[in-house]
Amino acid sequence: MKDKPSEWIAISDLMAGVMAVMMLLLVLAVIQKGASELKYKQELEQSKSQLENPLKKISQNIKNILSSGNADALIEMDLQRSRLTLRDGVFEKGSACLTPEAQVAVQSVQRQLEMFLKEHTRSKILVEGYTDNLPVKNPVTDFRRFCTVYDDNYTLSAARAREARKAIIGSLDESTARRIVVAGYGDSSPLTGIDPGDARNRRVEVQLTLN
Repeated sequence: MKDKPSEWIAISDLMAGVMAVMMLLLVLAVIQKGASELKYKQELEQSKSQLENPLKKISQNIKNILSSGNADALIEMDLQRSRLTLRDGVFEKGSACLTPEAQVAVQSVQRQLEMFLKEHTRSKILVEGYTDNLPVKNPVTDFRRFCTVYDDNYTLSAARAREARKAIIGSLDESTARRIVVAGYGDSSPLTGIDPGDARNRRVEVQLTLN
């Protein structure tokens, strides 16, 4: 009978040891989970950074080229969105034809856009045309003079985007040029805070994307 207390003490010590081991394993599991989640977040951020950096780099290069050539009055580079905006002044009035000055401005950055497409095989360039909401009063049928025929704003916006695309393509091979996509939205997307009839809505936006 005298041995029983020591037996209970031994059992309690054993249980305490088991509990300590279990607590240690639990703590290790929590630490490991936290480390795994941290590693995942870091890898996700790294992947995101690697995806964004090429866009930031080319956007800055294009902005520098436009500024040095005094072409930024015609073409604006939005660094945050990696988006070029060809303002209304780059086209002849009521026409889809690029002005001579605009052609020079587009050609100055064409090489950068070409390199972007060739270096990143999953990249795309979206060329989107927009207009104000002033209706087309008379259909335009002289293609030679206006680089298009149109009787509404949607057709004009698409034609302007198409002409901008031609200037961007330059000497690109056909398969690469397919990744430059055109769309015309007419007066459906005026600039935020701008009256729909304002001339600033007449523009072509060139969006660089990486998928």
